[in-house]
Amino acid sequence: MLLNIYWGCLFGGIIFALVTVIFGDLLGDVFNGLFHSLSFDHLEFLQPMVLVSGITIFGGTGVLLTRYTSLTPLLVVVISIMLAILLSILIYFAYVKPMRNSENSTGYSMEDLVGLTGEVITAIPVKGYGEVLLKVGAGHSNHIASSQYGGELSTGTKIFVTKVEKSIVYVVHQK
Repeated sequence: MLLNIYWGCLFGGIIFALVTVIFGDLLGDVFNGLFHSLSFDHLEFLQPMVLVSGITIFGGTGVLLTRYTSLTPLLVVVISIMLAILLSILIYFAYVKPMRNSENSTGYSMEDLVGLTGEVITAIPVKGYGEVLLKVGAGHSNHIASSQYGGELSTGTKIFVTKVEKSIVYVVHQK
C-alpha cells in the first residue's frame, strides 16, 4: 500500500516535470488568471517547483528505502519526509530564489531615467531638442532630450540625465 503511494508520488512528479518543460509557458498563461486571486507572495517557498520536487523526492526515497532496506514502514515514511523537506529547502535556496532574483524586466518609468548616463545620438541645438541613447536595465532606449541649461550638445557627447518633464529628458554634459 505505501509502496503504491511512493510510486504515485515519484511518477506524478516526473510527469509534472515533463509537462512543465514541454507546455510550461502555455499552462502558465492559462492558469495565471485562475490562481491570480490566491496570493502566496508572502510564502515564496511554496513555489510549484519546490512543492513538486519535495513530493517527487518523498516518493523516490520511499521506493528506494522500502525495496533496499529492512527499515520499518514508519521509519521509511519519516526518513522520506525529512529528506524531501531538506532537499526542497536546498532546491529553493540553490535554484528558485536565485532565479527569481535574476529576472530582468524591460519595464521602467520615465522617472527611473534621472541619474543615468548616455550619449547624444542626434545633436541637441541651443534651446531645442535632440535625441539621446540611454542604457536602461538590460537594454538601450532612445529619448527626446533637451539641454538642461540651453547649451548645444553635439552627436557623441556623453551626457547625464538631470530631470524628466513631459516625456522629455533634460541632460547635461558629463564631465
